[in-house]
Amino acid sequence: MSSLIKNRQAVADDFTLLRLADGEAAETVALPAGPLLVPLAVWRARKAELQARGAPLGVWLDVGEGPEAIADELAAFAVIGVNFPKFTDGRGYSTARLLRQRHGFEGEIRAIGDVLHDQLFLMARCGFDAFALKDGKNAELALRAFETFREPYQAAVDRAEPLFRRHRRAA
Repeated sequence: MSSLIKNRQAVADDFTLLRLADGEAAETVALPAGPLLVPLAVWRARKAELQARGAPLGVWLDVGEGPEAIADELAAFAVIGVNFPKFTDGRGYSTARLLRQRHGFEGEIRAIGDVLHDQLFLMARCGFDAFALKDGKNAELALRAFETFREPYQAAVDRAEPLFRRHRRAA
């Protein structure tokens, strides 16, 4: 089990992240036992088999795979992963926000891939609550990223009102 940050704590990861290797097909890839986080292609190809396993299940979305691809099936997932192939690719931020605000997903949204501690605060503001850090990164050190900013200015998933409205109400 690898470690991850979930709900602002370093925890053990019970889920196995399944990635298709070159030449592997979604229809025939071996499915490890236990809680599983599968690519969208595997979900589409083997939905009935995955649901019949009885283990917690998650799906992960790659770049170009928006939340509308699973919007009608959100109740099937304990976790939705959003892949960041490069830390400079920001499309996953929008995916998380859409999952929370447009589609009402209340389960775990996990950032996977090239996830660095510098991104955690903003990812959390967009709706992520779990972060699988890039290999070699220290989860305990990364937790400090949540304390970098105490009072965000903009409205986001985590705070519906901007700072000026919060201050006006307090006055």
